Amino acid sequence: MVNQPRSSPTARPQLSAADRERLARRYPKPRVPRPLLIAVVAVITALSLTWLVLTALYHAEPVVSAQVPGYTVVSDTKITVTITVDRPDPSIPVACRVSAKAVDFQPVGELIVPFQATDDEVVNQTVTITTVRRATTAVVNECSPT
Repeated sequence: MVNQPRSSPTARPQLSAADRERLARRYPKPRVPRPLLIAVVAVITALSLTWLVLTALYHAEPVVSAQVPGYTVVSDTKITVTITVDRPDPSIPVACRVSAKAVDFQPVGELIVPFQATDDEVVNQTVTITTVRRATTAVVNECSPT
């Protein structure tokens, strides 16, 4: 076995001018300079994050929120529901859609409950919903200004 000097793993082979030309044609330079591409991506990312933060802050405080603190099943066809509405601006009238649901979570009754403008931010109202069969719970589906 003849000992031949090993080439370094990081050493580059010598290329002829024809090989360099062939490689330049196969792998051309990028059309958009890399610093420009990085700058464009950075600007788009900054704008997207700004939009995300502003949108999150805008929707963080809803115009109205509501919940059902309690309900009573009166009969197989009636349920009494207490609704609590919280409005940062109590001068805005709102309407809430309240659903009564059966044991299998199917809606069995629904009522749109209006809340007039008042001086109080938090308002409670009790309503009776007529159902097509026995309800086991009640939920506020949505509230919106009227």
